[in-house]
Order: sequence, then C-alpha cells, then structure tokens
Amino acid sequence: MTRRLLAIMLGIALSLSVSSKEQVAKYSGSGSFTTAEFEVTAPWILDWRVNSEFQGSMAIEISLVDGGTGFHKGLILQTKRPGNGVRLFRESGRYRFRISSTLARWDLKVEELTREEAEQYTPR
Repeated sequence: MTRRLLAIMLGIALSLSVSSKEQVAKYSGSGSFTTAEFEVTAPWILDWRVNSEFQGSMAIEISLVDGGTGFHKGLILQTKRPGNGVRLFRESGRYRFRISSTLARWDLKVEELTREEAEQYTPR
C-alpha cells in the first residue's frame, strides 16, 4: 500500500509542476472595446476564443496597442468566423487590446510562460 500511495503522490507532484503558466489578465465581452492596461513579462501568450449566434454576420478584429501611448503595435486577429487559438509573444511591456467586434462574443486570456514552455509552443 505504501508504494501505491507514493506513486499517487509522485503523479500529483508531476502534474502540478508540468505547467507554470501565470494568468496576467482575462477579458470577456461583446462589441467594440479597449481593455484595461496590463503588464506582462515575455514570453507570454494570448489564448483567444470567439463565438457568435449570428455566425454568417459576425466579424472581429483584435489589435495590440502600447499601454502608455495607445500606439498600434500589431494586428493579432481578424476573422469573420467563430474559433479559438493561441498566439505567442516574445516582448515584455505594458499593453492593451483594442477589439472591434460586430455580433461576436470574445474571451481573451493573457498568460506568462517559462522559456521552456515557450520553446515547446506550437501555433494553433
């Protein structure tokens, strides 16, 4: 019985140490919106999900903007279809997301990664 308990404890410890993602920010909504500023240390990911009850009429565009100046840093997503994905970023900073949305619901989650996790990242 002791070996079995040890194996279970080892399994739990390994599963807890597999990922050290740290959630920095989370945003959900519909319509157009500029998020609050968040500060993140690279590497980090944006885990996004987009859905709509009006799939034939929806559209969404998400841009990354500088948190202090509001200057456009880049287009992250532009689609007219529901979906989800993850985008890796390798630059630390203070940012906001500018979302332009028509008939779409969106969920955005910002998570910091370790360098090891970033090396294993594969786009989806």
